[in-house]
Amino acid sequence: MQAVVYLNGERVDYKDAKVSVEDRGFQFGDGLYEVVRVYGGRFFYLDRHLKRLNKGAQEIYLEFDFSLDNLKEICKKAVAEGGFKDASVYIQVTRGAAPRQHHFPEKSSCTWVVIAREVKPHPKDFYENGVKAITVPDERWTRCNIKSVQLIPNCIAKEKAKRAGAYEAIFHRGGIVTEASSSNVFIVKNGKLFTHPANNLILHGITRGVVLEIAGKLGFEVNEEAFSLDKLFDADEVFITGTMTEVMPVVKVDGKIIGDGVPGETTRSIIEEFRKLTLTVDQ
Repeated sequence: MQAVVYLNGERVDYKDAKVSVEDRGFQFGDGLYEVVRVYGGRFFYLDRHLKRLNKGAQEIYLEFDFSLDNLKEICKKAVAEGGFKDASVYIQVTRGAAPRQHHFPEKSSCTWVVIAREVKPHPKDFYENGVKAITVPDERWTRCNIKSVQLIPNCIAKEKAKRAGAYEAIFHRGGIVTEASSSNVFIVKNGKLFTHPANNLILHGITRGVVLEIAGKLGFEVNEEAFSLDKLFDADEVFITGTMTEVMPVVKVDGKIIGDGVPGETTRSIIEEFRKLTLTVDQ
């Protein structure tokens, strides 16, 4: 199925979806984005994604010239018009086009895009047997809580993982694990969950938040605190979370086997509860 594209609130053909060469998103990375998952035609926490988008806009002094309600309706229209059951919806908002200068233009109109396309799930083997990861230094800026389109460090890290035959690259700052190139990181030790606190050094992932809720429901102790690479390697279980990643076990990092080398019971129980949510949540 072909992707459905809306540009500045209007449906356009994919091949005709174009923006100005002076768009600040193109020239400066001056913009934000969100990726929302759709399961069986149901949006998985769309409202949470839009809330984060709005908060990010406040952080970078970006004033929307459209309403979030309008954006929400267009997301739903794009999925419906594409006839998609399982889909991803990509949202991007930039400060728009203006003559190139570093400070923000006095007047500009946002460039906002919605792209809906069909999604093929990851192989079942990824969840049943786990994936590999590598570690890389976290060389990003220190406002990682803002979901900016400035992603070249993430792209470099993901490319390193690909070349190493791994699924993901896990970031660390001075030996302290933060998150990964496109996901958040959890470890399990003695039945307790650990993940980096939601501060400026990580993206406050929507799936991360859902997993925290699931863990609480299941009665697991959750510690939002920083942990070292040594603790990562010594963990009983490791898993990563993200909109497209969902909840994915990691069984080997930098060639070192994690735990027993297979997805652990804690991870499996969280995956099971997460999948139940994908069958019911529509908001």
